[in-house]
Amino acid sequence: MDNFIVSARKYRPATFDTVVGQQHITVTLKNAIKNKQLAQAFLFCGPRGVGKTTCARILAKTINCEHLSEEVEACGQCDSCKSFQNGNSFSIHELDAASNNSVDDIRSLIDQVRIPPQTGRYKIYIIDEVHMLSQQAFNAFLKTLEEPPSYAIFILATTEKHKILPTILSRCQIFDFNRIKVVDMADHLASIAGKEGVSFDPDGLHIIAQKADGGLRDALSMFDQIVSFSNKEVTYQAVIDNLNILDYEYYFRLTDAIIEEDSASALLILDEILAHGFDGSHFIGGLGSHFRDLLVAKEPATLKLLDTSDTIRQRYLKQSQQVSPGLLLSALNIANHCEVNYRTSKNQRLQVELALLKMCHVASAIQLAKSGASLPTEVAEKKKPALTQSSADSRQSSVDSRQVRQETIDHRQPSADPRPPTPKARSWGDVKLSNAIPDLNTILADKKEEARPTDEPELLSGTERQAFSHETLLQHWHALADKLKAENKINLFTLMTANAPELQPDFNIGVVIENPIQQDLLSASKIDILNDLRTNLRNFAIDLIPIAVKNETARKPYTSQEKYQAMVAKNPTLDVLRKTFNLGLE
Repeated sequence: MDNFIVSARKYRPATFDTVVGQQHITVTLKNAIKNKQLAQAFLFCGPRGVGKTTCARILAKTINCEHLSEEVEACGQCDSCKSFQNGNSFSIHELDAASNNSVDDIRSLIDQVRIPPQTGRYKIYIIDEVHMLSQQAFNAFLKTLEEPPSYAIFILATTEKHKILPTILSRCQIFDFNRIKVVDMADHLASIAGKEGVSFDPDGLHIIAQKADGGLRDALSMFDQIVSFSNKEVTYQAVIDNLNILDYEYYFRLTDAIIEEDSASALLILDEILAHGFDGSHFIGGLGSHFRDLLVAKEPATLKLLDTSDTIRQRYLKQSQQVSPGLLLSALNIANHCEVNYRTSKNQRLQVELALLKMCHVASAIQLAKSGASLPTEVAEKKKPALTQSSADSRQSSVDSRQVRQETIDHRQPSADPRPPTPKARSWGDVKLSNAIPDLNTILADKKEEARPTDEPELLSGTERQAFSHETLLQHWHALADKLKAENKINLFTLMTANAPELQPDFNIGVVIENPIQQDLLSASKIDILNDLRTNLRNFAIDLIPIAVKNETARKPYTSQEKYQAMVAKNPTLDVLRKTFNLGLE
C-alpha cells in the first residue's frame, strides 16, 4: 500500500503525444516551439480534468529541454528535464492562486521575475486557478504580464475564464480545452487496464467514460474505485452497481412496454427502479435521453452520434426499427414536461406514472388520428348539397347586392379583382401616414376569408308554397330574433330588429343593410335564417334580399378613418395638422 499511486498521477502524460483528446492544442504548442514563436503569456482554460495543468508542465519542460527530439518532445534525460521531474527545478515555478491570491503574493512573484534564470534559457511561471486572484493582485500583475523580461514566460490555467479581467485576457494567448470524447477516454482506460493487468468489459469502460462527463481525471478515479470493488474485473454490472447508474436494460424493457401499450408492465418497471433507490427525476431524465438516442439511431448517418459501445449501439439500432418517429417525439415531449413539473409536484411518483401512462397510449392516439384524417373530406363529398333554383337565385341576389354596395360605399376606383390588393411593405424611410391607414374593405375581405367556415350548413328545399301575411312574417321574424339573442348572437339580433323586414313579391323578404359588416353578417347567417322561416311558414320559396342604404341616406361614420374624413370635411386644417406632426389614427 505504501507504493500505491492513483492512476491519475501514475499515468499522467509526460509528453505532448500522450495527452488525450487535445490534439488541436498540442500541435499548436509544438509548432510554436519548433518555429521559436513562443508568446510571453499563455492562458489554458476549460473544464476540470481535461489536461490544462498537465499541458502547462509539458510545455514548461519542453521549452527548457537541452536536447529536443525531432518530434519536438522533451528528451527526459538532460539536467533540466531531470530537475523538473524531481521537483527541484530553479527555472520552472508553480503557484497555486487559490491559496496565494493576495497582492503581496503577486508582488513577491514579480520580484522573482527580475532575477534571470540560473539554468536553462527561460524562467517559466505556472499559475494554476488564476481566476482566484483578488482584484488588487490582478492589477499588480498587469504591467509585468504586458512587458515581462525576455526570459520570462507565464502559463496561466483556469476553469472559469469569465472571472478573469479583460485586460489580462488581452495580454495572453488563449487556448480552450475541450471535454474529452467518450471514445478517446474509453480507449485510454483500456490501455491502462492492459498495463495494470485488469480484465475489463468495453461496455463498462464506456459507462465510466460517460459518467466522467469529459473529465479524464474523474474517469481514472472511478476506474480505480471499480478495480478495488470488483477485484480487478471491470464488468458492466460492477460499474452500474458501484456508480449507482440505471441499467440500459430498464429503458429497453420500458420502451418495449410502451410499444406494446402495456401500461401495467411500465408501472411495474418503474416500481422496480424506485425500489432500487433511484430518484424519479433521474429516471425520467434518463428515459428522455434514451428516446433521443432511439431517434438518432433511426438514421444511419446519425448513428455515430451515440456515445455508447458497439454492443449497445446495435441494440439501439434494432429497437429504433420497431418504433415510429411520431411515437418517439410524442414520448420525448411527455418526458420533458414531466421533468419540468417534477420538482413542483406534491406527488412526484404520480407525476412519473402519469407520464408513462400517456406514453403507453400515444400509439393508439396516433393511429386514431391517421384513421380520422380523411373522414372530413369524405363526409364533405357525401354531404355536398345540390344547388336548387332558389339557392342559386339567392346567391345571384347576394352578388348583385355586393355590386350595389361596391358602387355606393366604396370610395376607391373599381378594379378587376374583387379583393383589394394587399399594401406592399415599405422601409421605415418610405412610410407615409396616409398609406399606413388600413382600408375598411381590405380588413373586411381578409377577415371574411379567415372566418369562412369549411362546412356550410345545408339549405332546406321542398315543394310546399303556403301563403302568409306580413303580420305572420313579423311574428316569426321577431321570435327568431329573440332566439338568437338568447344564444348570445347580439349582432344578428340587432340586424333583424333595427328595421322591419319587407315582404316582396314571389315570397322574397327584403332586409335593410346599413354597412358592410351587416352585409357580411347576413350572408353568413342567411341559410340558418331561411331554414327557420321556411320550416315555420311552410314555404320553401322564401328568400332573403339585401336592401342597401341609398346614397342620399345620411350614414353615420363607422370606422376611425370615416370619422376622420368627416372631421376633415368640416375643418380642412385638421389634415394639415396631422401631416405636420406625423400623427396616426387609433
